[in-house]
Amino acid sequence: MTWWLVSRSAGIVALLAMTVSVVLGLLMANRVVKGRRPAALHEQLSLTALGALALHAEALLGDHWLHPGLAGITVPFAIGYRPLAVAAGIVGGYLAALLGLSFYARRRFGARRWRQLHRFTVVAWGMAVVHALTAGTDAALLRIPVLASAGVVVALLSARLLGTRSGSRRSSTPRTTVSARSPG
Repeated sequence: MTWWLVSRSAGIVALLAMTVSVVLGLLMANRVVKGRRPAALHEQLSLTALGALALHAEALLGDHWLHPGLAGITVPFAIGYRPLAVAAGIVGGYLAALLGLSFYARRRFGARRWRQLHRFTVVAWGMAVVHALTAGTDAALLRIPVLASAGVVVALLSARLLGTRSGSRRSSTPRTTVSARSPG
């Protein structure tokens, strides 16, 4: 019972930290909040989420009911218990770790390419939401808070996407295009 409680608690902390990090990231992307403090908090929340995620998975190894084994917590579809839901969590966890830790290699990628890559963080978050709502035996208790927070993320993401498409993020300098075709 202790391992189950530790795993569930760590999973909830991971999802909460990841959700707040995603919300803060979208607020920064939408230029609602600016500065080093929000960026530092965003980074710390991401690291907290990754640490809690690792504890969530590791604690499952001690779960005497589930008995996932190392493959069950690291290989998608290797476990018989709700394989699609668990696979969403595993793949989402790998994606979150890859994208979260890519911050420390952003100079190698270049800022523009790193930002493009970092946009997929919301996919990792979405997979974590699916995992939280479908994998756990106590998922019903989390449904309302998870869906409410998902509404916030979807609203901020929509604002970001609509703002980008409407041209508000583009340069105000007009660009001219040159045709490669010769006249005549």
